[in-house]
Amino acid sequence: MTSIKVIIPAFNESASIAKVIGDIPKIVSEVIVVNNNSTDTTYEVAKNAGATVITENARGYGHACLRGMSYISQQETIPDIIVFLDGDYSDYPEELLKIIAPIIDHDIDFVVGSRVKRLRENGSMTFPQRFGNWLATTLMKLFFNSKFTDLGPFRAIKYQKLLALEMEDKTYGWTVEMQLKALKRKYTYVEVPVKYRNRIGVSKVSGTIKGAIFAGIKILSWIFKYSLRK
Repeated sequence: MTSIKVIIPAFNESASIAKVIGDIPKIVSEVIVVNNNSTDTTYEVAKNAGATVITENARGYGHACLRGMSYISQQETIPDIIVFLDGDYSDYPEELLKIIAPIIDHDIDFVVGSRVKRLRENGSMTFPQRFGNWLATTLMKLFFNSKFTDLGPFRAIKYQKLLALEMEDKTYGWTVEMQLKALKRKYTYVEVPVKYRNRIGVSKVSGTIKGAIFAGIKILSWIFKYSLRK
């Protein structure tokens, strides 16, 4: 049977994290919440909801994801698939089955949940998010002949393929780094349309001008860095 583990970076998501964990399909063998130096009760709420909770004190999306991967690498039995999912309840965790299907059924290496307009709740993606996605994916198409249309955080990848990427970004560039490295290594990939709703709480990235600017700079820096390596 395919072994699937979920990594959820979480910074101050006490209002939403139990909902996220509760909606994850039972096919998942372990839900790992990485408490990213939260100042609320995220740790306790996630633990009570049944997740494995570990802590990463260095704030940053990439820091949290890397901590989750480090935890998995120390286990005796390694998973077949890793799913990354946000802790704010903007994604629909039950759609995990759609995300992993191309890997299980068609041996695809990497799947990104695409937040297509027809499935998005009004206001769920801010203008900086929409523009940033358009710009990043347009540049990826121009430089790398990519077919990506989104940098969506809801994604699945074969565990061994993830390790081979040697991920390193500690903050906002995590998602685009994964996609660029997958392109460079010629992984097979697809996008799966997913629903998207207004998150619970305020976004730490798109909800602030500072966050949106730094995220944009980081994403573009990864793209231009890789374009120069061609």
